[in-house]
Amino acid sequence: MRTRLDCIRLASTAPIQLLDITDQVRACCAASGIRDGLVTLISRHTTAYINLNEREPQLQQDMLTYLKRLVPRDGDYLHNLAPVDDRDNAHSHLLGLFMNASETIPIADGELLLGAWQSIFFVELDGPRPERSVTLQFIGQPAPDAAPDSILAPTPNQTPAGPAGGEG
Repeated sequence: MRTRLDCIRLASTAPIQLLDITDQVRACCAASGIRDGLVTLISRHTTAYINLNEREPQLQQDMLTYLKRLVPRDGDYLHNLAPVDDRDNAHSHLLGLFMNASETIPIADGELLLGAWQSIFFVELDGPRPERSVTLQFIGQPAPDAAPDSILAPTPNQTPAGPAGGEG
């Protein structure tokens, strides 16, 4: 049994944004050396979430429109009277009530078991933010040819998971 932690760092550029992280997660999966197992992705933020959905531009625009209508930014929210981080973001926290902070995806033969139309999204609800992160924990049986040092080594453009990344 092998475990590995990884971290994908990213930035958001819009108040509500869907960032497709599927390719980054696949790269981490390949680097993990796990042949059969699971990966759990978690957003350690209270205003950003993980979602599996279809990557199609018009659908993504529909999703953004839906989220903005569901909980309007300019609502009369008590949290905005004294925000802890000087951000009027009660709407972001309220939208989070309908989302998951984490997703677990099976791995078989070294590949993520996603449906043909499924992509992995980081859902920003309180952007723009210059620094966000997704922590990935892999667990499973290593490939027979997996190098022992691949357990902790970060993949290119990744950093090992650490204490940072849990705010907002």
